[in-house]
Amino acid sequence: MRSRSKFALLSLMVMILFSGACRKQAVAPPPTAPPPAPPAPARPTVTLQASQTFIQRGDGVSLNWSSTNATELTLAPGIGRVSPEGSTRVTPADSITYTITATGPGGTADMSVRITVAAPPPPPPPVAPMATIEELFRTNVKDAFFDYNMADIRTDARDSLARTAEFLRSHPQIRVVIEGHCDERGSTEYNLGLGERRAQAVRQFLISLGVSADRMDTVSLGKERPFCTQSSEDCWQQNRRGHFVMAR
Repeated sequence: MRSRSKFALLSLMVMILFSGACRKQAVAPPPTAPPPAPPAPARPTVTLQASQTFIQRGDGVSLNWSSTNATELTLAPGIGRVSPEGSTRVTPADSITYTITATGPGGTADMSVRITVAAPPPPPPPVAPMATIEELFRTNVKDAFFDYNMADIRTDARDSLARTAEFLRSHPQIRVVIEGHCDERGSTEYNLGLGERRAQAVRQFLISLGVSADRMDTVSLGKERPFCTQSSEDCWQQNRRGHFVMAR
């Protein structure tokens, strides 16, 4: 009886130990790792270039662009949606900045280019018509005035004749007739002689300044062709002169 009790107790202990061993082996499996997240969409890129960035008003310029990872491109101002890669010709009237914007799943990107438009230079001033030789003659050839009853070259006449000589030396093709004039006082014969002396005095002075003698003839008109007809000293002074006429 005692032996049976020991056997039963021993069997019970064996069962308890075996049961504990079984529990330790039933360990729960580790949790399953989640699948990796998909990669983020690539960000778009875009480039924009101009064939020229400085132009004159009225000239054209080419805009060229390319992009990656973009589903929509817009070129502003005034152009709108464009293809992912291409070019277009523009003729801006004034300086302007063009901007291209690329949009895609990964966001947006943009790029700009500045075109400077220079105003055309002002037109050149109108060219004044060239003066005729007759106009130049009237402007540069000055008469020599004389004192009453005299044929000497005065100081003021020297200055006038120096300018006349300079013009004649610069235009060797011009020949002149030097007229001797007098005021109304005195006889016709006397004034013709005085007029001749005045014309010869002017001619000799120009020769001394380098004007060739064969380019100058003289004639005396005395008091026959007055420049002023009043009987006053101011008027008489205008008539006492050596006067130049361009020979034909």
